[in-house]
Amino acid sequence: MWIERWDPEDERFWKEEGGERVARRNLAFSVLSEHIGFSVWSLWSVMVLFMGPEYGIDPAGKFFLVSMATLVGAVVRVPYTFAVARFGGRNWTVVAASLLLLPTVAAFVVMEPGTSYATFMVCALLTGVGGGNFASSMTNINSFFPLREKGWALGLNAGGGNIGVPVVQLVGLAVIGASGGPRVVLGIYIPFILVSVVCAFRYMDSISSVRNDTGAAKAAARDPHTWVMALLYVGTFGSFIGYSFAFGLVLQTQFGRTPLEAAQVTFIGPLLGSLIRPVGGRLADRLGGARITLWNFVGMGAATGAVVVASVRESLPLFVGAFIALFVLTGLGNGSTYKMIPGIFQAKAESKGLAGEAAAAYGRRLSGASMGLIGAVGALGGLGINLALRQSFQTVGSGTGAFVSFLVFYAVCSVVTWAVYLRRRGVVPARGEAGTEAKPQLSYAEV
Repeated sequence: MWIERWDPEDERFWKEEGGERVARRNLAFSVLSEHIGFSVWSLWSVMVLFMGPEYGIDPAGKFFLVSMATLVGAVVRVPYTFAVARFGGRNWTVVAASLLLLPTVAAFVVMEPGTSYATFMVCALLTGVGGGNFASSMTNINSFFPLREKGWALGLNAGGGNIGVPVVQLVGLAVIGASGGPRVVLGIYIPFILVSVVCAFRYMDSISSVRNDTGAAKAAARDPHTWVMALLYVGTFGSFIGYSFAFGLVLQTQFGRTPLEAAQVTFIGPLLGSLIRPVGGRLADRLGGARITLWNFVGMGAATGAVVVASVRESLPLFVGAFIALFVLTGLGNGSTYKMIPGIFQAKAESKGLAGEAAAAYGRRLSGASMGLIGAVGALGGLGINLALRQSFQTVGSGTGAFVSFLVFYAVCSVVTWAVYLRRRGVVPARGEAGTEAKPQLSYAEV
């Protein structure tokens, strides 16, 4: 149904008039739809485990397959973001969930030895629509919750969706363990997609006041904070989705694990990273997203250093342990970075002299517009990770070179987070002119 009046910042509306109940109901079914979307998006991280020598595809070809799924998932996030305002959150969730049938049924039909690589590539590209669900879901839920609860709500929404990655990998593990084929995995998901469509149709709502704002989109694209946050999100979410797609392939290619042996550990990291994402959002609500994000990148750098050592020494236990720790940190960072986005734009509103509902409205307007761009660029990090690993294996026969480059990138993200959002700033002239009235620069340490 369409909701004509929605004011979550009003305590009376939120607590006494049922706003919180409606928001939480929409959150629950948004999580369901996004969860299935992530599972479909990451299908090929499981499908490639079934593709033995009889398929005639080398490791580089498999990395390229999962890379293309990541690419499309990143690109479609931009139109999916604006689709919520164009069609309504409920209506677009129904459409987006229905589109998941296309790649699932297509893969079900062609998944067998002898199928051409080009056909597999088309199927992998189609699964990218599952990645778009994240952008529309996050944009929709961002409109339902007040600023004070966005970190928790967005973290729970995203974390519940992210769990779709380890769940499909667990399903793959169960099927491999039972000596089943890849079509069994696909057949399991088709009815769940239909369930998510029906639930979205019956139980979700659309907010009539949410409209596409081309001015906000242009303002968000021009704002440097949008691109700074996109860079940080490449480091957190891009790492999460890239490693989720690549972990099993690395275990098979570099450490000689069988499909069953790889599947037995592949799901652990994405599962823990997904479960802890709401914790990252909650910590950001309490301690400040920038602080949590900075220390998280420091931790990611340390974990990546351990991965490099394990890769050089060919130590499987250290490699798996460090990789799982890295997954956990990507989950924490996903929650803290997404919490920062609405806080940054509300802080900017207050620096412009706005207050109360005016500041909140400005923050919602620009943060909603920026989330699609940030989410799309962040997902491209997953593409970069898989292409870097593909190149590293082709060049030196291991993933060590790629892991070293990831370590350098996390160091850059740490420096950027500190310099832009945590470095103490002194009092500067209001317009940068000598003799003008001085005022303190805006601090984002609490966002």
